[in-house]
Formats: sequence, C-alpha cells, structure tokens
Amino acid sequence: MRAHEAGALHGDIGSRGPAWLRPPADVNALVPALWPRNVARGGDGVLAVAGLGVRDIAADFGTPVYVLDEDDLRSRCRDFRTGFDGVDVYYAGKAFLCRAVVRMIAEEGLHLDVCTGGELATALSAGMPPERIGFHGNNKSLRELTRALDAGVGRIILDSFDEIDRLTALARERGVRPRVMIRVTVGVEAHTHEFIATAHEDQKFGFSLAGGAAAEAAFRVLDDGVLELRGLHSHIGSQIFDASGFEVSARRVLGLQAQIRDARGVELPELDLGGGFGIAYTTQDDPAAPQDLAKRLRRIVESECAAERLAVPHLSIEPGRAIVGPAVFTLYEVGTVKDVDGIRTYVSVDGGMSDNIRTALYDASYSATLASRASAAEPMLARVVGKHCESGDIVVKDEFLPADVQPGDLVAVPGTGAYCRSMASNYNHVPRPPVVAVRDGRARLIVRRETEEDLLALDVG
Repeated sequence: MRAHEAGALHGDIGSRGPAWLRPPADVNALVPALWPRNVARGGDGVLAVAGLGVRDIAADFGTPVYVLDEDDLRSRCRDFRTGFDGVDVYYAGKAFLCRAVVRMIAEEGLHLDVCTGGELATALSAGMPPERIGFHGNNKSLRELTRALDAGVGRIILDSFDEIDRLTALARERGVRPRVMIRVTVGVEAHTHEFIATAHEDQKFGFSLAGGAAAEAAFRVLDDGVLELRGLHSHIGSQIFDASGFEVSARRVLGLQAQIRDARGVELPELDLGGGFGIAYTTQDDPAAPQDLAKRLRRIVESECAAERLAVPHLSIEPGRAIVGPAVFTLYEVGTVKDVDGIRTYVSVDGGMSDNIRTALYDASYSATLASRASAAEPMLARVVGKHCESGDIVVKDEFLPADVQPGDLVAVPGTGAYCRSMASNYNHVPRPPVVAVRDGRARLIVRRETEEDLLALDVG
C-alpha cells in the first residue's frame, strides 16, 4: 500500500481488487439484485430496460443519463405500502425528488418527507396533498416554516429549541395548531459510514436523549399547548442492514414515551422509526425485503411497548434509498481506456463525480457492466473513472469488465437512484445529466439535461 496525503483511496496500487470481488464466469451476466427489475440483455447483447435498448436511450438523450425504470419504482412503493400495512410510509425526498417522482409516489399511496423549502415547493407544485407531507430539517428558516404552515403540511419534525420558539410564535400569529414530532437523538451508532450515521450524540440532528433535552422539548411543547405534539421521531442512519440498531433505538425512545406519560399523563399516539434501509450496490450487500423489515420492527415495538405498559403507537417510516436507489442506473459513454504499467486499467467515462459524488465522499462501492454489446473477451479488473480534474474522481473503484472494452462503448452503473442526481454538481462547469423514465418500451424526459446556456444564465458578472 502506497501512502497518499488524500487517503488510501487515491494511493492504492495493485490489481487484485477487494476480497469479496471475484472474476465472473460470464462477464455479460447481470446480478439481478443490483439492477432494476425490468432490466435485461436482449438477444443482441444490448442492455434494455422495459424493452428499450440503451443504445436508443443514448441516441435520443445523450450520455451521461440517469435511467429510471418507472414500474420498478412503483412496485417498490407498493412493496413498502403492503409490507408495512397500517404504517404510514413517507418517501424520503432527499434521496431523489422531481415532480414526476412526487406524482408516482402519491399515486402509489405513499406520504412524502421533505427537508427544505425547495423540496416542499417541488412537492406542492406536483400536487402532493400537503397533509401527506412531513417537514424535516435541523435549521428551518422562518420563511420555510411559514410556507409549511400556510400550505397545511401534515407534520413538522422539531429539531431544536430555537425551532420550537419560531414555530410557536408563527402558529400563535396565525391562529393554527400544527402537528409536530420531536426528533430524538438516541445515542445509537448505526453500522454505516460516519457521515451518514445520524443518531449518535455528537452531531447536528435532534434533541439528546441522554442529556435530557428530548424530554425537556416534549414537556415544553405539551405545557405551552400551541403546537400539537403527535409523537417522537428517531432516525439512526443510512444504508443499514442490521435491525439491532432499530431495537436499541425503539427501546430508548419508548422509554422516553413512558417518561412523558408518567410526568404529564399523556401517551403520545405516534412513533416514527425513520428510514435508512440498505440496498444492494454490490454482491456483498444483502438487504431485507420490506415485509421482513416490517415484521422485525413491529415485533420490536410491540415488545418494548409491553415492557413499558404503553399502547402501541401508530407507526411511520421513511424509506428513500430503498425505493428509488435500485430503480435507476446511470448510462455513460467510454472515452478512453488506459492501462497504467500493468498496475490498473482505467476506463474513463463522460461523467464522474459531478453526477455521482458518493464514491469520493463516502468511499461507496458500485458495480458496472458493458451495456452496448455482449463480449466474448476475458474479464479484466478495471476502475471506472470520470472526466473531472481530480485523482479521486472515481465512479466504480473495482469491477470486472470485458478486456476489449473500448472508446464509444456504453457502460451502465446500477443503484444510482438515491443521492446521485440529488447531490450532483457543476464541478468543472459540467452540466448535470437528465433523468429519463422508461415504461412499456417508451422513454420520457422527466428532468432535462442542463446546458452551457443554463450555466451562463446564472453568471451575471
């Protein structure tokens, strides 16, 4: 291992790849768990989604392009709605939000979680019923809270004492009584990346349970009476596969529920366990099905409520990644293929960290496949990299691609529905890619590609 001031990701050498990655018996084969449900190779070897080949998509919309399998997304909405029967399922809009997706999740009977004024504006402009919207965020402005109240948002998740004061003053001024929840920081560190673990004590979200702030926040809201306190909220992180974190979180937050009952004689009627359910990015990931998650979470809550002699509250969850993540792949065109002294082969594509920052930011792992044709060549361990002026501009750290991959080929990267378009940037003044929804063999543009004119239109200098 060669040391590097920017970290091991930039300095590693050798071509063996991670221990879990094995050469495929067939370099053209797809791992079904990684791809949208309607993706397959046609008889010509070209990758197709819902019957539409990626060559046609690239010809019509260019590359890079995010390709959404609409029926896959809708079926995942239904899986959560039916698997969590009787539970309010809030789609976490931060994963990916546009008006078309808002309409899809609304039509499938889901609620929607937003965390900024921009996300709220998108939801309302797409016709999402405001009573089915939850509003998150650790620093909601007066303007954002005012808009939420005026729109009639169904619930606001309180995140600080300052926010309690702001919302209380606004509610008094308007003569309304908004429904609220207290976000509780329960001190559980989810088994995930440090930057996406959100329930340990040393971070910006919520009210500390251990320090007593969560109880104080609940008492303040109840005693003042201006806001309608519906329940407690806990979110322990993202890309979680182990239910033990939810068990500890539920035990602690329901302990607070019992404390509130004992101190104020009130049993809060709702409990939100957050989201963070993991998906398969590579063959090392093994996510649980929604119905299995539902059974585990219900069992945990029922057991803890029995222990505290509490009525089982009405539950809600907030999956985002688990719904949209697997429903999208990104399609790129190969520009150069470079073998570096037998150390590694770099396959450069026409996108990169501006359309998927997660590899650079979180050291995330992805898969990839040659999409525009089948190949009889031997598998070659490659690194798929972007076009940006950064050595850390990596899309897929290690993947076996055919040894004959060449400029002009199309490469597809699955699992890019969550946080890729949402976190996309204009680094190096690269316009952000479009999003195309495919259904029944037809593609429609739901987010258009940015242009150089768009970039220059913002530059008023």
